[in-house]
Amino acid sequence: MGKINKETILEILYDWNFWQKELDVGRERPYYLQRYEQYKETNIVTALLGVRRSGKSYLMRQMIKKMLSQGQRKENILMINFEDQRFPEFYPELLNEVYQTYYQYLQPTALPIIFLDEIHLVPQWERWVRTMHELGKAKIVISGSSSKLLAGELATVLTGRHLDLVVFPLNFQEFLGFNGLIITNQLELIGKKVEIQRWWSEYCDWGGFPEVVISSQKKELLLTYFDDIITKDIEKRYVLKKSEKIRSLARFYFTNLSNPITFNSLTTMIDTTVSTIEKYSSYLEEAHLLFFIKRFSYKVREQEKSPRKVYIIDVGLAKAVGFKSTDNFGNLAENIVALELRRRALEHQDWEIYYWKSLRQEEVDFLIKEGLAYKQLIQVCWNLEQEKTKKREIAALLKASAELACHDLLIITENKEEQEVVENKIITYLPLWKWLLESSVSSSRTK
Repeated sequence: MGKINKETILEILYDWNFWQKELDVGRERPYYLQRYEQYKETNIVTALLGVRRSGKSYLMRQMIKKMLSQGQRKENILMINFEDQRFPEFYPELLNEVYQTYYQYLQPTALPIIFLDEIHLVPQWERWVRTMHELGKAKIVISGSSSKLLAGELATVLTGRHLDLVVFPLNFQEFLGFNGLIITNQLELIGKKVEIQRWWSEYCDWGGFPEVVISSQKKELLLTYFDDIITKDIEKRYVLKKSEKIRSLARFYFTNLSNPITFNSLTTMIDTTVSTIEKYSSYLEEAHLLFFIKRFSYKVREQEKSPRKVYIIDVGLAKAVGFKSTDNFGNLAENIVALELRRRALEHQDWEIYYWKSLRQEEVDFLIKEGLAYKQLIQVCWNLEQEKTKKREIAALLKASAELACHDLLIITENKEEQEVVENKIITYLPLWKWLLESSVSSSRTK
């Protein structure tokens, strides 16, 4: 097996580091930079996880840029992007060779801070990271697009010694910021309402992948992302021989976002076994393309047997890839709410998110469980003009509220904003865009 020479290593490193030049850091994402500021003080390995093209590489550069502005010397920071095509092949000794070359030529004057982008491409990377960490030779930040590769393997070799920072495509507040509309407080939320609503439809159409937001070739880019994720993060990793089946499964999920599914029901359509459907679904989840929310039950076995609702990491990707144009705004809205709840749950480690359904098929879209308490019940109902629909949504909320003793009841809508009392229960109505932004504004105020 041929090894890469030092000259090529240096050539690669100079292109990815700030040693001799300024680099493009993209548009700043303050939320993640603030989270990393908290993490880096712990001297624990930080893992950036998230779907491919969600902005992890740019975020690494932003972290480095911030350190430099705080007085850190350039030679004390090393970034390596292992997707650089000049790496001819990957072998276990590669990391050590790159590190030694860096140390020899840059001669850091303090403990190096090393950023390893798409590290999972290097065999036995986790051993090198553990050794460097345990010997106190560097502070380390790693990134990758597979939750199993990073979170799973790190949990095995670095038990209690790593922190995960999950990077999503842009939320609505970030999306507005990328388009020059900054919302930082309640006054701006009210004063810029017309502009916000003008951008809202575009967010629902094209989602929040950073490059897609600023591109004029949005659909083409989204289709390329889908192909890259399936090819690089799933097919190559698991050496799939019948890869058309996983693509068909992904397209089915993307078309049926926010709907309940069972693996058994998909065997005929995909023409394969239940175990294969389950395995392929786990691959799609590991690549951060989608996630499932289970039905709430007091019995774990019942939770596992009940249909799961499927949600996609980005509604723009779902609309670009699905079998048909997904114009059901109710499903899109529910998917956006699920994504936001998933983000929030990462900040509240004791949160669990379910959907609730009674024996009489009354359903509530989201139940947030906090420890042993039932924190909130949320319905997503895009259009409440029909009285029959409104009554059905409220009846399910009241039934779940009584069963769970949960009194925070929310209906997320297209534009309705008020409170009403029904059977001595206060029900709050909020437009989806406002619910998203009020949370973000409130969160940024408390940081």
